[in-house]
Amino acid sequence: MVQRSTVPSLFPPPGYAHTAVVPPGTRLAFLAGGVPLAGDGTLVGPGDHVAQTHQVLANVAEALRHVGSGLEWVVASTVYVVAADPGPLSAVWEVVDASGLADGPHTSTLLGVSTLGYTGQLVEITVTAVVPGPAAVEG
Repeated sequence: MVQRSTVPSLFPPPGYAHTAVVPPGTRLAFLAGGVPLAGDGTLVGPGDHVAQTHQVLANVAEALRHVGSGLEWVVASTVYVVAADPGPLSAVWEVVDASGLADGPHTSTLLGVSTLGYTGQLVEITVTAVVPGPAAVEG
């Protein structure tokens, strides 16, 4: 269904693909703002990139289940990490790579940023995923 590849003439990416192509008619879900908040709105893992990444991935997985998809169907992600050096980015990527989100592999961009939307937030992930099965009919 999804054709994922690395381009032989480009540097081999560590754990992600260069390209992902979905066939015409494939349903896609676009998920914004996977953030490290619990269901009651409290920040999970203050000051802890790894704990926040686990919560973000749990929230992304829940949102994907809600639309009939899952982490294994992700074709693209962007991972935002509040960090001034590569250490926290590497720690976050290790969690992402160990999760079902990295299956595929999918296309991904990992970014260090200066701030995110919620006070104390260190990690945010957005994804695009295939929604398997027949297209829903709106009525």
